[in-house]
Amino acid sequence: MSAEPASPERKGWFARLRDGLAKSSRRLADGITSLFVKRRLDAATLEELEDLLITADLGVETAAKLTANLAREKFDKEVTGDEVRAAFAADIAAILAPVAVPLEPREIANKPFVVLMVGVNGSGKTTTIGKLARQWTDAGKSVVLAAGDTFRAAAVEQLRVWGERSGCPVIEKPHGADAAALAFDALVEARERKADVLIIDTAGRLQNKAGLMEELAKVIRVLKKQDPEAPHATVLVLDGTVGQNAHAQVKTFREMVNVTGLIVTKLDGSARGGIVVALAQSQGLPVHAVGVGEGIDDLHPFEPDAFARSLMGIEG
Repeated sequence: MSAEPASPERKGWFARLRDGLAKSSRRLADGITSLFVKRRLDAATLEELEDLLITADLGVETAAKLTANLAREKFDKEVTGDEVRAAFAADIAAILAPVAVPLEPREIANKPFVVLMVGVNGSGKTTTIGKLARQWTDAGKSVVLAAGDTFRAAAVEQLRVWGERSGCPVIEKPHGADAAALAFDALVEARERKADVLIIDTAGRLQNKAGLMEELAKVIRVLKKQDPEAPHATVLVLDGTVGQNAHAQVKTFREMVNVTGLIVTKLDGSARGGIVVALAQSQGLPVHAVGVGEGIDDLHPFEPDAFARSLMGIEG
C-alpha cells in the first residue's frame, strides 16, 4: 500500500507576507515600472511618483520624503524601475525600523502582565487576542482571557473558541454586564491562578464615543485599584483595509486611553498596505505585529525589511 502524499509545506513568513501585500505591491510596482522605461528622473516624474505613493496610502509626508531622497541621489540620471523600488524599500525600512517592537509580556513582580486590547468592532481584535494567547501559551506562558466586550455575544463566543484552542480560561459575565467589573474580577482570578498574562478584550462601538470613553476609563480605573501599573500594555488593533481612516482611529483611541502600540490586521485583503508606513511616519507608535490571514501563524512580529521589500514587490 502506497504512503499518503505529503501535505504541501506551509509557506514561510516572508512568502506569506509578500502574497498578503500583493495587491499593494502590484499597484506600486506596476506604477513605478510604467514610469521608468528609459526615462531620466526629472521634476515631472518625481511628481508622478509622489502621487503614486500617496494613492497607495503611504501618506503625503512619507511620499515627499521618499521622492526627495531619490532626487538627491538620482536626479537627471537614467534610472530603472527596479532601482527606484530598491531605493524606496531601503528608505521605507529605515522609517519602519524605530517602530518595530515585538509585543513580549515582560516578567513583572506583581503578575500577571495585563494587556488591554482596544479597537473598533470588526478590526480583528478578538481574533488577534486569540492568536496572541495561542502564541504565548505555545511559548510556555500561562494566559487568562477576559471577554470584556460584554454587549457583543459574538465576541464572547469567539473568545471562548480561542480559549479552547489555546487552553486558556476565559472570564465572562452575562450579556450586558459591566465591563469594568468583569476586568476587575478577571485580574483577581488571573492572580489566583498565578497567570503570566491577562488579555482583556474591550468594546469598540465608536457610534457613542463618549460612552465608550467612559467605559474604557472605568476599566482602567478598576485595574489600577489592584495594580497601579496596569494595564502594562494597551494595544490598538487596526484593520489594514481602512486605509487613511486608520489615522482617525488612532487619534480617537489615543484621546481615550494611553495607546502603547499597534497591531495591523487583514493586510491580505487590502491594496492599502502603505498605511503602515504612513502611521509609522505620523504617529511613531510601536507596531507590534501585522496579520495577513486567518491562521495562527499569520500574525507575526513586525519586520521592517521584510515588509518594505514585500510592499515594493521585491523578491527574496
